[in-house]
Amino acid sequence: MITGACWKCLLLSFFFLRGSAQNFAQTRFICTSVPVDMDMCTSSMQNSGPNEDLKTTILQLRETVLQQKETIMNQKDTIRELTTKLARCDGQTLLEIPSNEPKTAAPGTRRKETGTSKNTMGDLSRTPTAETLLQLGQSLQSLKTRLENLEQYSRGNSSTQANSLKDLLQNKIDDLEKQVLSRVNNLEEGKLTQKNDTEQRGKIESTLTNLHQRITDLEKGQKETRPADKFQLTFPLRTNYMYAKVKKTLPEMYAFTVCMWLKSNASPGVGTPFSYAVPGQANELVLIEWGNNPMEILINDKVAKLPFVINDGKWHHICIAWTTRDGVWEAYQDGILRGNGENLAPYHPIKHQGVLVLGQEQDTLGGGFDATQAFVGELAHFNMWDRKLTVGEVYNLATCSNKALTGNVISWSENNIEIFGGATKWTFDACRQVN
Repeated sequence: MITGACWKCLLLSFFFLRGSAQNFAQTRFICTSVPVDMDMCTSSMQNSGPNEDLKTTILQLRETVLQQKETIMNQKDTIRELTTKLARCDGQTLLEIPSNEPKTAAPGTRRKETGTSKNTMGDLSRTPTAETLLQLGQSLQSLKTRLENLEQYSRGNSSTQANSLKDLLQNKIDDLEKQVLSRVNNLEEGKLTQKNDTEQRGKIESTLTNLHQRITDLEKGQKETRPADKFQLTFPLRTNYMYAKVKKTLPEMYAFTVCMWLKSNASPGVGTPFSYAVPGQANELVLIEWGNNPMEILINDKVAKLPFVINDGKWHHICIAWTTRDGVWEAYQDGILRGNGENLAPYHPIKHQGVLVLGQEQDTLGGGFDATQAFVGELAHFNMWDRKLTVGEVYNLATCSNKALTGNVISWSENNIEIFGGATKWTFDACRQVN
């Protein structure tokens, strides 16, 4: 009787013979008795030493795969948890953006990149909390200075009502300073929530706006009594939209002297106090201190470096004189000759029919402003002559002598200046500030 084991052996032999008939003579067959309920492959491995090792390896690999699968599942859970937290953080960031700011870039436009974009429209709403506090402090200081100037000019014509209003404004400024200080302390202690922070900032900014308007109204009321040249321009932020424009253009000039009072502590570089552009030449006449470079005067794109140091937050009087003959130039700071040279655009007359801008550098006629080149600070008594002033004449201007001249090409007068983009114009007397 043929057992089950023999039948299995015969069947294996049959299939092997069918597939390899040509090698039958060299083939040997070994039959092994295998119980009916046992797998032939398992039986073969149990009877072989190398096969036993292979089985062990396979089992180890299978265990390793299971462990890796479990690790991957755990990592997926972790990734899912982190993704949820990140989405929550993104949601909070979007809530901090004011409602007038778009949350996504419009189709076909490029999102503004912090610190790289030249367009600074809306910088105030994107400003970090610490920088916002700094700007609030600067606004308070500016308002205090304006109030002090108002007090100086109203001493000779004071009234009970005027004094009462000034006291009220001073008290409001003091209250605002306390609010800003309290806000700083709360931020340092981490007590402010997002909602409270927004509400408090809104109250402070609203009060600042009202205070600014009331002081502006007072200053407007003084225009009838103060001299036309007793004012200054203020450019508090580095933007590409804040500037002043001189209504008059320049004639063709073969020599000039330009003088002004400047106050700035901007860094790096105070920016561009003024620029004069003509058709076909945006850099016909420019005074600029950009980045870490020294202040420069440009005439028809030719450059001379000037030995000015003015970004110390104090008022300084500067003058630059030039003549087309040999391109000779001189630079004065606070009435003292600081440097001179020659070969600056020699025999090139300053062209007429251009645009004279204060506070911005022009890349096109009357425009093309770059925020990184904007002037930050205060400017006053911008005067220009069509000749080189003498050393004595410059000294008289810097020391507020009663012999000081006014410009015969451009004279400093409120009627000659237009302001744009938030630049302010208010009462100022250089000699009272410096002396």
